Formats: sequence, structure tokens, C-alpha cells
Amino acid sequence: MSNFKKIISGTMIAASALLLGACTKSSSNSSSSNSKAPVGTSYEKSINWMTTSELESLDPAKADDTASEEQIANTYEGLYRLGKNSKVEPGVAVSSSVSKDGLTWTFNLRKNAKWSNGDPVTADDFVYAWRRQVDPKTASSQVNNYQGIKNAIKISEGKKKVKTLGVKAEGKYKLVVQFETPVPYFKVVTAISLKPLDSKAVNKYGKKYGTKSEYAVYNGPFTSAGWTGSSLTWKLAKNKYYWDAKNVKLDSVNYSVQKTPSTDYNLYQTGKLDAAILDTQAAKSMKGKKGYTVLTLGNTTYLSYNYKKEKMFRNANLRRALSMAINRKQLLTTIGDYNTQATTFSATNVVLDDENFADYVEKHDTDNNKYVEYDKTEAQKYFKKALKELKTKKISFTLMADDDDSYKKQTEFIQSALTEAFGDQISVSVSNLPKTTRVARQLAGKYQVVLGGLTSDFPDPYHFLSYMTSGQAYNFGKWTNKSYDKAVKASLTMNKQKRKAALLKAEQIIINQQPVSPLYHMGQAWMIRPNIKNLVFNGEYPDFKHTYAVKN
Repeated sequence: MSNFKKIISGTMIAASALLLGACTKSSSNSSSSNSKAPVGTSYEKSINWMTTSELESLDPAKADDTASEEQIANTYEGLYRLGKNSKVEPGVAVSSSVSKDGLTWTFNLRKNAKWSNGDPVTADDFVYAWRRQVDPKTASSQVNNYQGIKNAIKISEGKKKVKTLGVKAEGKYKLVVQFETPVPYFKVVTAISLKPLDSKAVNKYGKKYGTKSEYAVYNGPFTSAGWTGSSLTWKLAKNKYYWDAKNVKLDSVNYSVQKTPSTDYNLYQTGKLDAAILDTQAAKSMKGKKGYTVLTLGNTTYLSYNYKKEKMFRNANLRRALSMAINRKQLLTTIGDYNTQATTFSATNVVLDDENFADYVEKHDTDNNKYVEYDKTEAQKYFKKALKELKTKKISFTLMADDDDSYKKQTEFIQSALTEAFGDQISVSVSNLPKTTRVARQLAGKYQVVLGGLTSDFPDPYHFLSYMTSGQAYNFGKWTNKSYDKAVKASLTMNKQKRKAALLKAEQIIINQQPVSPLYHMGQAWMIRPNIKNLVFNGEYPDFKHTYAVKN
């Protein structure tokens, strides 16, 4: 059920860049619980923002790039949305209920939600949009987001009719969703994806829908304006029809595409941009200065060992030794300390029951923390055990990674660290390849050790941990562990305590066994004007609903 669509390259670092009947219900008619501006505050009506690449589409079913998804996150609203620290907040839905078996979810929609053309947002809009997205004719890359919903995948494969999708409208403001298996994190999915669409507008524009700002309608806090389909500037404009428009302070967010960090920083310095991404050198010089901000991405970068094809990497002591021989803090000094040392496989933006999951694991997994901390002496002990168990005197392998400057620095660092720790008992060769080649070989299992990273679509621990279960496509090394598979499967329950225990156990097994060795979580260093307040960032892109700019 996992979907990891983004296989990360080091270039980004360089850019720095849940019952019908008897379950508990959640309900809210108010806007975000995020902090609000003080009474009497004077606001700027507009801010100038940047992104690093052109837009592909404003159609939620067609967008597959971060720049487009950033616009969609601000112009469309699903059943729920994510607030600060990945906390789920009400969107179009005001309440939800879940059956005891977790297979039927019912959502009650607010009656004051409207599209930017004045049409009401109804349950039929969700049914229409979800059917359209899983329809093979749409050829959407987002189909995996619907996994678990009855017949979704079979429909996308042409094996079932679109109308058999497990979603239906009961009147204008009640949406019922049927599942094949429990999806306890479904609210999070609806906060990120599964947006509604106004069928009237889609039918009006046909294939042109979402190809320009004017060829779409929106139900989020903002509308898109000025994007011609190829332009490098556009804006988010406040949506007067948005149900919570009174709490949206910005009238517009003016976007421009800036591909060179030095250029965007110069524009920031001259007041033409209110935010700019810094490259590694600029981040070092600007750290600690007013406006310097680190935005942590929902990513984990790690070493993946080929468990299936390389017998030596089936030895847990060898994997532990390699992990403990790498000084992650020193590694980050070479690529930017706006990245965060990884002590868990799950990324830093992952939340479970409104608690940061990485922090929770670290508090409850002190026995295994040592395997992701630098300890040369202990590394040598584990390495010696591994050599004895493998009946060999020397370990040799090739470390594969991308060929950009950042990854070249990282592979050189790792190669040096392992040689320093284990001397002539280890030989590490480095193969830096174009990203497309590296990804192809990684997916085909044609490697020994690879340095790379993944970003999950949803800030729920299942979406990281399910990646390492047996048979998953992105379990590159084909590691298998029955206890781990059992724990991940057990997390698909509506019982919160059982779910938390299962996910904790899975994370503990990962860190103990080291089938992958997490190294760091990627971050971006930004300069953001200090007068810009309440920017929400949950690991991939900013959400401006609650953002305001105080007049200086």
C-alpha cells in the first residue's frame, strides 16, 4: 500500500532545496488551531515567493512535480488538511465516523464550501474526481494514493469498471468510502491528496483543464492566476468563495521561478523576493542571521545493502559495523548542517496521534540507538564478528550513488570513514553515475551498496516502514524479516495503542537489523523575511492559508 514516488538525488541538497455506531467521532466547524495574528495587527497584502522549477499542471490528477503540487495544495482542499507539525485539521469535512472493522468511513461535509465559480462543493465532486483519477484513461500517476479503497487498483488496471470504486454520495453533503483493508491513516491521505473536482468545469475545459490558471476552478484558500501554461511567473490570489476566507490574511502570493540560488538570494537582498533558497556556501555564511530558516523535508537518505544478491550483506553484524563507522555529524558538515542526522528510518515530519514519531521512537528505543551513532571501537568489534561469521579476512564492495557534487562528496566521505575504521580489511570502490542510471540499476537490484533517499507522500510512519516489507518494489535490497512484516501488517488497525506499538516495533527492528542505514534527513536553508509569520511547512511545500505578513 506504500507509494514512494520521489527518489531523491543530491542535487536537491545542493539547491537546499477514525464508526458507524460505536467508534469515536471527530468534529470541528472552526478554522485552524494554528496561532493567529494579534488583534490590531497591520498586514501586508502580498508577498513575493519563489520556486525552483516550472509548473506542469494545475489538475490534481496530472500533477507529479513538487512545484505543481505546491500550487494545488494551496488552491484545492480535500476532506482534511495538514496544519502545523502535520496535525490533521478540518477541510471540506466537518466530521467523520468509522465502522468497527475500519472498512467504512463516512464524512459529513460543510455546507458553506464553494468553488471559485460559486458552485457548491458537494459529495458528488469527490466521487467524480476520485473516479476520474483511478480511470486508466486519465493515466494519473497518483493512483497509488487510492490503494485500500475498494476496487481502486483493479480499476486503474482495467480489471473493474470505474463505477465500482468504493465511494458514493449519500445526498449532497455525505460521502461514504468503502475499503478492502483498514487504512487508519486515511485522514492524512485526504489532507495531502484525493482532492475534489467540479465536474462542470472539467467538462467545460476538457483536455485543457489545468493547463492554464484560467482553465480550472478551485476550492482552496487561494486560486491560481496568471499562469499561461509556460510562464515563469504567476500568483496565488485569495479565493473570496473559500469557506474560511475571513481567516486568510494574504491577498496574493506572487511566484517566480528561480533556478539559481545566487540569483534568488540577490533578489531577496534587493527586496524583490521575500524568501530565497540558499546554496551550501550561502547557508554557512547566513546561519544565525535574522531570517535564516531551515525547512526539513520529509526525506530519509540512507545506505541500502543488496541483501538478496550479496551473501555478505545478509550478515547483520557487518551492516551494523558499517553504520557505526560513519560519523554522521561530520558528514553533515560537508554537505550542509541544515540537514538533520537520522536516528530513525522514518522522516522527521512523520506524526502519529499528533506526536512526532521520530522523537517517540528515540525515547523508546535506547537499546538500538547505538547502531546509528558513530562509535569506531564498537564498529570494529562488530566488523570482527562479521568477518568471523562470514569466514573471510576482507570485505570488498562498490558504493554506488549519483554523480552530482553533493553525492561525490558523500561517497568520498563514506569511503574514507570505512577505510579509517577497518583499514586493509575493507576495500570500498565508488561508482558515481547519472541519476537516471543509478535509479535504473537500483530498481533492478544491480548494485552492492547504494547511497540514495526516498520521500514519502504522507507524513505517517506506515508510509516509510511499509517500504521495507517483503516484496515491496522499493525494498531494493530484497531484505526480508517475518517479525518486521508482521509488525507493519499489524499497524493497519483502528486501535490506536496497538497501532502505535506495532509501528514502534517495526522501527526498532529496522534500526537493530540495519537492512538500510539511515544517515540524514534532508533540509533546505532559506532566508525568509522575519515579518512573515505562521508559514506551515510539512516536509514538502509551504501552505499559506494561515500565513500573514506584518507591516514593518
